[in-house]
Amino acid sequence: MGLPDVQSWKPRSGFKLTRVGIKGIKKQVYIKRPDRTVQLITTMDVSVDLPASKKGSDLSRNSEVIEEVVEQSIREPSPSLEALCSEIAEKLLQKHEYATHSEVHASADYFLDRFTPGKRKTMEPYRIMSDVFASKGGKIKRFIGVEVMGMTACPCAMETIREAYGKDLKMTHNQRSIATLVMESRGSVDADDLIDIAEASMSSPTYEILKRSDEKDVVVQAHENPKFVEDVVRDMLANIIKKYGNLPDDTEIAAKSESLESIHKHNAFAERKTTLGELKK
Repeated sequence: MGLPDVQSWKPRSGFKLTRVGIKGIKKQVYIKRPDRTVQLITTMDVSVDLPASKKGSDLSRNSEVIEEVVEQSIREPSPSLEALCSEIAEKLLQKHEYATHSEVHASADYFLDRFTPGKRKTMEPYRIMSDVFASKGGKIKRFIGVEVMGMTACPCAMETIREAYGKDLKMTHNQRSIATLVMESRGSVDADDLIDIAEASMSSPTYEILKRSDEKDVVVQAHENPKFVEDVVRDMLANIIKKYGNLPDDTEIAAKSESLESIHKHNAFAERKTTLGELKK
């Protein structure tokens, strides 16, 4: 006598559910970069839709799919985080034959070698994210995103101080800035490039290790390049056009900047969700 398949029972209330799945799954995955293989400790959320006729989703199938794809990445590293998530999304639809769409969301800490203004080598932390949406019939949308921390120098306070104390004085307050840039992956979009774009769009990068001469150079660079939180978003969008202007006009983009304010008890933010075509106009 077999065990009862409770998930397939008819529910009391027959409503379709948009997403049913598991979240907070931590896995070690391997991604192949052009010059190295990267090991990422990744947190994933996965889900499928559930028809009105089915009481529950077969959640163990989600774990099986993740385990299968992760094990494969050990033997043969995936070309990107979004490629790995795409494989999971497609296999979810195969396992859940009743589902019409699947979603996979993943994020991980990511490190890149950087050099301070004084040429001291450091390993700097970033955050990368991937969102994948797959539908029955093969339609799939992939997004790659990054979160980058830097700093901005306030142009408003700078101009007020210059007006009061002299035009040669470049003094203002600073903010730690968090820039988030997400872009639809159309094959050539690379997380390292998005990190470079976000970091270059702030007043200055920040670093884990700074000697006194480096501190001076970082502060001077920021004050030579004051920016509002709005400027950071607009510069990210401008740099996206320069780097990826050849991609299709319907490529989706989301850019956000948040300033952790130093003289206020609140934070400031700005964002834009758009397409490449809209930006080109």
